[in-house]
Amino acid sequence: MHLKKRLGCLHAHHSNIDYIEQAFNSFHELELEHFVDPGLIQHVAKGTDDLSLKVKEQVEWIASCNVDAILITCTNYIALLKEEELSLSIPIIKIDEPYFQSLCKVTQPQIILFTNPATVEGTMDRLYQYAKLHNKVINVQAKVIDNTFELIMQGKKQAYNNAIMEYFREIIGEGRLISVAQLSMVEAAQQFEKDFNIPIIHPLKSLVGFVIKNGNRR
Repeated sequence: MHLKKRLGCLHAHHSNIDYIEQAFNSFHELELEHFVDPGLIQHVAKGTDDLSLKVKEQVEWIASCNVDAILITCTNYIALLKEEELSLSIPIIKIDEPYFQSLCKVTQPQIILFTNPATVEGTMDRLYQYAKLHNKVINVQAKVIDNTFELIMQGKKQAYNNAIMEYFREIIGEGRLISVAQLSMVEAAQQFEKDFNIPIIHPLKSLVGFVIKNGNRR
């Protein structure tokens, strides 16, 4: 890739920007443009209708901003996106697909953790669809860390991370591989992995590997 490419990143919360910036810090040929709309998460929780139309408008708006590709980092956005209704000439990268690929390589029982209850159904539906499409059998259980997501929405990042790491400590003896489904949970996963030398699968890890692999093909 000789010319700098522009990647438009759609986030549900501004806290996700740092994760993506750090992940692609060494990709000097890539220019990141961030678009943030936390309002959609509120409406998902309320059960608001026609949210797919809102996501479609957001994606088309980003595509009109001279980007070469779009990265969607929110699993709610991904679940609501109806690509068949889009007429875009640029690729859309969904952060959960490389993550699902990692999960489907695991043969042992595993647990997927969430902090946002509204994210669970859409993510798990997509995971099972992905596994079926690729003829994979997975033994997975989803769990929500209750009363935690509001901390990150209030900007209480350290309290949020502490709550997640405490939950890791509570379940680590259950013998299942642990992963976190949301980008906002990555920092806690990385810290726990560093402190205890116990691997935690997370979307950022698999996304970076995906980008490196595909970048080498260019």
